Amino acid sequence: MPSSVISVIVPIYNVENYLDRCIESIVNQTYRDLEIILVDDGSPDNCPQICDSWAEKDNRIKVVHKENGGLSDARNAGMLHVTGEIVSFIDSDDWIESNMFEKMLTQMEQDNSDIVSCGVKWVEENGKLLRNDTVEQNEILDTHSAMSELINDGKLKQHVWNKIYKTELIKAIPFEKGKYHEDVFWSYQIIGRAECVSVVPDSYYYYVQRTNSIMGEGFSEKRLDALDANYLRCEYMKKHFPDLFDNALYVYIGSCHYQLQCAVRTNQPDSVIQNILDRLDYRKSGHPTRGITAKQKLWYYLFTYFPLITSKLRNALNIGV
Repeated sequence: MPSSVISVIVPIYNVENYLDRCIESIVNQTYRDLEIILVDDGSPDNCPQICDSWAEKDNRIKVVHKENGGLSDARNAGMLHVTGEIVSFIDSDDWIESNMFEKMLTQMEQDNSDIVSCGVKWVEENGKLLRNDTVEQNEILDTHSAMSELINDGKLKQHVWNKIYKTELIKAIPFEKGKYHEDVFWSYQIIGRAECVSVVPDSYYYYVQRTNSIMGEGFSEKRLDALDANYLRCEYMKKHFPDLFDNALYVYIGSCHYQLQCAVRTNQPDSVIQNILDRLDYRKSGHPTRGITAKQKLWYYLFTYFPLITSKLRNALNIGV
């Protein structure tokens, strides 16, 4: 059995109906050597009291009470209290299988990997399964392969909560405070530092798809933070992984197209539309159509020359949204 301490950071805000289930799934892990850091991000409901109550029952739990600063700020606050060799981030409205940490830590030691990623079961609030997001078999990825998978949303996804990380890998890279899609800003930087990433097919993580969560909201201009994150990722690729730049650029332009469709569909003001259109000029910095299919090239060029008409057409055809 591995002997490392796993520090589990749980950012908490306005989730009193889900919090007990989340914490219970962590304290009941078959792997017992845990440091559980509950970060109350100024929650206005009963979450602060729930956190304190759990701390009284389990001496592995630390509670951090702070003013509201958002998800990234809460994760960063949790990192200040980490003493374990391994870190996990669990969202407070989700839950995990009882053997998640035992299995993933064993895999980490077996592969000598810096990160282990598991499958995810996407569920409704009542636990009904929506989909099982996983891979076919165990895989070990080097830095370059892992980055390629991340860019293409393949065997590695942007989200941080279905993974465990060696603390030394991530402690110097905070999450971007005040940003939507904070995982996109963060993940590529971490993958770029990892020499070995293990991917396992077992789905140990239950992600609750809530209609009133941040990710369940409708379009807002803050959604364009994802474009900022993808732009920064492209610049990172240009510097550190130049052979992946065109691929990252294609994904970035595709994200611009998607946000443009959403903005057109929801009748956003001209300023928002123009914000997205201005970003499309970045395509000239590389060759984003290199290696894509004929169908992808068709849509790409339609968007390039007729962005608004193409957005309306795809919306009418129910494509891509």
